[in-house]
Amino acid sequence: MKISPQERLRLKRLVKELKTYRAPHTEFVSVYIPQGYELSKIMQHLAQEQGTATNIKSAGTRKNVQSALEKMMQHLRNYKRTPKNGLMIFTGNIAAGEGKIDMKVWCIEPPVPLKTRIYRCDKIFMTEILEDMLMDHSAYGLVVLDKRDATIALLKGKTIVPLQTTHSEVPGKFKAGGQCLLPNTLITINKESKMKLSTLNINDEILSFDFNENKLIKDIILDKWKTTKNELYTIKTNNLEIKSSKDHLFFVKKNEEIKEIPAQDLKIKDILFTTNNKEKKETPIISINKEKGKFDMIDISVGNQNFIANGLIVHNSAQRFARQREGAKKAHFKKIADHMKEQFLSLGHNLKGIIIGGPGVTVGDFLNKDYVTGDLKRKIIGTKDLSYTGDFGLQELLDKCQDLLSDEEVSQEKKIMTRFFKEFRDNAKKVTYGEKETLKALKMNAVDTLLISETMEEDKIFQYEEMAQEGGSTFKLISVETREGVQLRDLGKIAAILRFEIEQE
Repeated sequence: MKISPQERLRLKRLVKELKTYRAPHTEFVSVYIPQGYELSKIMQHLAQEQGTATNIKSAGTRKNVQSALEKMMQHLRNYKRTPKNGLMIFTGNIAAGEGKIDMKVWCIEPPVPLKTRIYRCDKIFMTEILEDMLMDHSAYGLVVLDKRDATIALLKGKTIVPLQTTHSEVPGKFKAGGQCLLPNTLITINKESKMKLSTLNINDEILSFDFNENKLIKDIILDKWKTTKNELYTIKTNNLEIKSSKDHLFFVKKNEEIKEIPAQDLKIKDILFTTNNKEKKETPIISINKEKGKFDMIDISVGNQNFIANGLIVHNSAQRFARQREGAKKAHFKKIADHMKEQFLSLGHNLKGIIIGGPGVTVGDFLNKDYVTGDLKRKIIGTKDLSYTGDFGLQELLDKCQDLLSDEEVSQEKKIMTRFFKEFRDNAKKVTYGEKETLKALKMNAVDTLLISETMEEDKIFQYEEMAQEGGSTFKLISVETREGVQLRDLGKIAAILRFEIEQE
């Protein structure tokens, strides 16, 4: 069971009040009664302590302790049984000065189950357990990842707490090396059609040439990535032209053998190969031009290690790079899973669930293998398709997982603040913001939902909450842990969604 913002505020106020008092001697009594514990046993214990107090030498201290215990027992007689979550009672003479009496009792039914039984008589009230209740120890695990980066974090209440980031050695889609062609290069798909290199994707079928059998064969694209080059080679034969990076390999006839030579080492009259859709044909180079600049290019890898580009048989990028990328990706995913295990398993039952975000295909690849152990997999409550990683990715994940966090404070805050801003945009007369206008609406009983920033002074918060309750309005305390909460703070710390339109001054 979670503590609502309003309950948390009232408990914080109580703790603050209790901590302001200090007795001259050990005469403040604090009692914690756990859920399900018999009140009769507590009453017996307090009566025994009252009898023991007769041994206190100081008459003033003896009287204050006995009076505090009597006051506490009188109050407990109002209960037929221990409340559902237990009971916390604090009693003592808070009057300043010797001989003065102001015996006060605070009795609180905790908002969450109390597990500990405590009796203490001291110079101060024991508030540690109450303060611990105000701390939300539960959390959601958040993971945002792609093939290069990952960030692991916790969502605690309304706050994202980054824990760890990791970066892979997976070569990016934009890679400095490689054998590249211009995006508009035409690739032979079959004997009847061609497609631009830029429009092709991994697993697309294209034609390749089998030099051993001297025939065209079908093949598929194993990998594809983009790069930028600062040199462009334009190579022309009698009826064909191709533009490539300096390191793109061409098949060249040398002394009746076929050699693989990069564009930068080609010479005029070198023999390249084309095809007539059946077998290879020879075609000599008639010109080579080099151009400097910045050129966006594309690299692909093919199983048979060649393909037909602008009619010429050219070498593909080495498969070694594709294998390097796959190996580095696996190592990256394993490292993410290890970090998840380190960061999340220690939370035990306080880990309410794990949400993973990233490109849909990458997230699927990560989860469909055995990188994540079964105990963590059981904690995964959902995944989301994201465009970002890092801090932006965490915020995007939070924005997109409201369906998974519908019962959480952060989701409820975002929902009500989204409603406020929608009304503000669509019909400004149905909302107010700032103290003057909102107070006017409260006095008119026009407020449906009152929104208060937690940054407002506590006394004012309670004042406005009482006014809202008197008018039958819903009261919402909004944190500054969300962007919407920060906007409310900047609007004057108070706003309202109205039951009906009112004229604004």
